[in-house]
Amino acid sequence: MRNWCARHPIYFMGLYALFYLTFFALLERTIQTPDLLVHCRLDDLIPFCKYAIIPYSLWFPWIPFTLFFILYKGERSDFWRLCLPLFAGMTMALLFYAIVPNGLALRPRYVPGNDIFAKAVRSLYRTDTPMNVCPSIHVFNSVTLMLAYYRTRCFDAPRLRWMRPAAAVLCVSIALSTMLLKQHSVIDVVFGMLLAFALDAIATEVQRNPQPSRRNRRERQPEWL
Repeated sequence: MRNWCARHPIYFMGLYALFYLTFFALLERTIQTPDLLVHCRLDDLIPFCKYAIIPYSLWFPWIPFTLFFILYKGERSDFWRLCLPLFAGMTMALLFYAIVPNGLALRPRYVPGNDIFAKAVRSLYRTDTPMNVCPSIHVFNSVTLMLAYYRTRCFDAPRLRWMRPAAAVLCVSIALSTMLLKQHSVIDVVFGMLLAFALDAIATEVQRNPQPSRRNRRERQPEWL
């Protein structure tokens, strides 16, 4: 299985995307009432802002763009260094949602206006329930992607260095947008960040100390895949 994934990274990403979307849709349909409502006082101090839908929506294309960019422009080890902790964290979040169903009650009752931003927010509220929020996958993915930009060697090239601060700005913007749209609590954001940093640290340790091959204990496995 490991060798197949190494030879077919695009198929691997496609299969995981299918798994994630199916699992998430199943949770959205089966869990209607949360066992835990996520809320803190800071949530009440953060104003609602319909314009935050812009960075919030950029999260969707940013993930596949980064994965494919590193796959084709970077080294294969850098691709797996991002891909494996990214998918592991998303899976852990889904499992936590299933074990501890959680949600929030922060959304405004009505989003006024007929402009494109208000319409986009209302559309988001209709399609995305206020369930399965902690930890925030939006924030977890954004932080994990940002760390990859600063770690991946292809971005050392002078013509690509600008992408690192751009990724940092986008990461912060997305994290803020989740709270400004009342899609997530501050608690969700904090736990999403903690999960990202924890898995990144674990991945770094594994990369530094790869396990010996089962076939030949004297030989060490290649870095990642």
